[in-house]
Amino acid sequence: RMDCQTDDTGSLTPMELYEKLSAQGDKVRTLKTEKAPKPDIDAAVQLLVKLKLEYKTATGQDYKAGCPPSDGPTLQDNGPSVTEGEDLVNPWNVTTTSAKGVDYDKLIVRFGSSKIDQELVDRIERVSGQKPHRFLRRGIFFSHRDMHQVLDAYESKKSFYLYTGRGPSSEAMHVGHLIPFIFTKWLQDVFDVPLVIQLTDDEKYLWKDLSVEECHRYAVENAKDIIACGFDINKTFIFSDLDYMGSSPGFYRNVVKIQKHVTFNQVKGIFGFTDSDCIGKISFPAIQAAPSFSTSFPQIFNGRKDVQCLIPCAIDQDPYFRMTRDVAPRIGYPKPALLHSTFFPALQGAQSKMSASDPNSSIFLTDTPKQIKNKINKHAFSGGKDTIEEHRKYGGDPDVDVSFMYLTFFLEDDEQLDKIRQDYTSGVLLTGELKKRLIDTLQPMISAHQQRRKLVTDEMVQQFMTSRPLDFNY
Repeated sequence: RMDCQTDDTGSLTPMELYEKLSAQGDKVRTLKTEKAPKPDIDAAVQLLVKLKLEYKTATGQDYKAGCPPSDGPTLQDNGPSVTEGEDLVNPWNVTTTSAKGVDYDKLIVRFGSSKIDQELVDRIERVSGQKPHRFLRRGIFFSHRDMHQVLDAYESKKSFYLYTGRGPSSEAMHVGHLIPFIFTKWLQDVFDVPLVIQLTDDEKYLWKDLSVEECHRYAVENAKDIIACGFDINKTFIFSDLDYMGSSPGFYRNVVKIQKHVTFNQVKGIFGFTDSDCIGKISFPAIQAAPSFSTSFPQIFNGRKDVQCLIPCAIDQDPYFRMTRDVAPRIGYPKPALLHSTFFPALQGAQSKMSASDPNSSIFLTDTPKQIKNKINKHAFSGGKDTIEEHRKYGGDPDVDVSFMYLTFFLEDDEQLDKIRQDYTSGVLLTGELKKRLIDTLQPMISAHQQRRKLVTDEMVQQFMTSRPLDFNY
């Protein structure tokens, strides 16, 4: 995977150096086992020593196999020792010390993705012929990988497909969970493409203290909330890993291909797995990677292996797809493209993302209008001043105010939002009034979702989750 003879290691991040070192260590061991000529072994060892020195210079730590560097995007389930002031962002934890939330510009640099700039938003508008979604206009989807490539292909009449998903860890979903689905629905509508939605009930069984049956039941319950977002049944396949993996040879073959091309060292480096993690966790990333390849769904794509995949997801899922993009060319598939969203902040403030396990940190899709009102009034972190006099005089800070942040997600009208920002900043609008605006926006939205969910029958869920051709000719 690494061309070990290159000399240009100065520009590498500690993580890339670490991966390079791991690969070089493997190479030295292989050469020794295969009893390679001495000059070859010596050259490889020399490079290993050189890399170790560079690693120490870059990180201030000695290289240890299986211990990824502690700054940069090393991902550990138990929360790595993050450098002072560094945000922690991985598939299991998201925390920051800043009340404004995670520094997304820094994250783009750290993860090596690209910023969604005005030029890309304008291009999406041109190509789709639709006004860009508010998530794009407001930088909620803020980062991408290869989106221009997807649009190039689309303009030359080459289709792509969408893939997103959810880990069903409980029956309760909160408004933050809807963000990728609301946006994916918009993408499906404007580009008219197939969509696959993976429910990783297997992952939740491996990570949480739940039975297989519970995880599968949560997957089916969560599917109802996802269907209630309005996806087109003729263009959408929703699947549970526990069901689909056992019934789809195409899917399982891709899982195995991916597993063969990722080493234990690599997943330790990317996800922070340790020797005491069960082997299910270690191989799970291959299962989340597999839907990125169209041959995992022969019933939809008729066996074609060249249909590009576009994945809208929150940026904490990116490590899975960095791994996938690394493997793709080696197994003869196109790399999936990505659109990354920011996190939906907890009611208590943007230092952490909303969590389904803390009822007071989130607004659930099952909350009554009264619960919504009480939670926002009682728990939503305010950027206002302590007294009305002070607030009128100095104004509030919308950048740390959770109610204002939520309005940027859900209030469609740009001019209204801008006026709220100005009035709050100048002190004309009080915190209580701002909270009322949010309550008035969320209550009807969540009631409407609940009405739509009521109309989702078990038969509909069954249909969405049955492996079948969709309304596309491949």
